Amino acid sequence: MLCPLRLYGVCDGENVLGRDAEATAESAALTRVTFTDPQVAAVGRTLAQAREAGIDARAVYVPTNGTAGASFYGAGTGGTSRLVVDDRAQTIVGATFTGFETGELLHAATIAIVGEIPLQRLRHAVAAYPTRSEIWLKLLEAAGL
Repeated sequence: MLCPLRLYGVCDGENVLGRDAEATAESAALTRVTFTDPQVAAVGRTLAQAREAGIDARAVYVPTNGTAGASFYGAGTGGTSRLVVDDRAQTIVGATFTGFETGELLHAATIAIVGEIPLQRLRHAVAAYPTRSEIWLKLLEAAGL
């Protein structure tokens, strides 16, 4: 079956390779970055979209510049990082990052969403110190781990 989102360019990578594509991962974890100052980077569902889909969801927030690694980008870079958590499945269904060059934070969130990795397992993926990836520790702590 051809990917139903093909017209929107979502499954083109698989189709270009001559493979039929399922839309499950693509529709659950679409990435997007707005290259403004500050950047806005997101993947997956917003809190409202998750709730509309019947997911028992909540959002957790932390300052994007709230880690030692963020200091390498300069003082006052600001921003907010947010995870949308499926409380029943204990997985991430969405993530949004605002701040300086936050598009670089998307790939880890995309893997977590597509892989449906439980929060308890993500907690063991220790981010290198000091890097901006430490934001994951702060987000998981805010989620209650």
